[in-house]
Amino acid sequence: MIRRRLAILFIPLALTACNGGGDSMHPVAPPTTAPPGAPLNVQPCLDQPVGPGKPSVANLVVPDTIKVDLKQPSGFPNGRRLTDSVIDTELAWIFLDLTKVPADTLVKLPLGPQANDVPFRPDFPYLAAPAGGAPAATGGSNFNFRTDPFSAYVQVDRMGMPAIATALIGSSAKVAYNDDSPAVDGGRKYVNEITTTLGGLANALQDDFQKANLPICAKPVGPA
Repeated sequence: MIRRRLAILFIPLALTACNGGGDSMHPVAPPTTAPPGAPLNVQPCLDQPVGPGKPSVANLVVPDTIKVDLKQPSGFPNGRRLTDSVIDTELAWIFLDLTKVPADTLVKLPLGPQANDVPFRPDFPYLAAPAGGAPAATGGSNFNFRTDPFSAYVQVDRMGMPAIATALIGSSAKVAYNDDSPAVDGGRKYVNEITTTLGGLANALQDDFQKANLPICAKPVGPA
């Protein structure tokens, strides 16, 4: 899903059509880009303050957990509501200059379903009713419920911050990353991996952002 979102998100024609080449949602001058292949410094992206309390992006994604501050309003990144466009929000954090455009810039692009196809429930369990007809009330006893202990299960994927494991951890490190825990993140084990992957993505996509009139947070390495 995240890979599909990345692919759709950076089709220049779609983005330009959404923005009209420079509409009121993005009243900024066309961003400058580094020459193709030139290294980009993505530290400004990781240093951007976002969300309640204004922690940096780096402090939100490392360790890879959902944070909750009961003194702050609910909603991603302070917890996660079913209606929050988490992936689009995270992609804006790591690619866009949030001093020039709002953090919900990518959320507002009509590139996919803007809401669940069935309304969520107002009370527990909150999720929408399943699709299809109601099950037949025939009863039955031929059920095989799992009784395995917790020790029988293994961790497959880490999704505290859903875009991190998928978008910012390279293929060669994904298994190790998903096998590790947030406690390991505190030792900065994957900081270089995240920074390097983000730099490569920013470099590859910077011309698409430029065509869409979206300013990126990554800066050319060296004198401006």
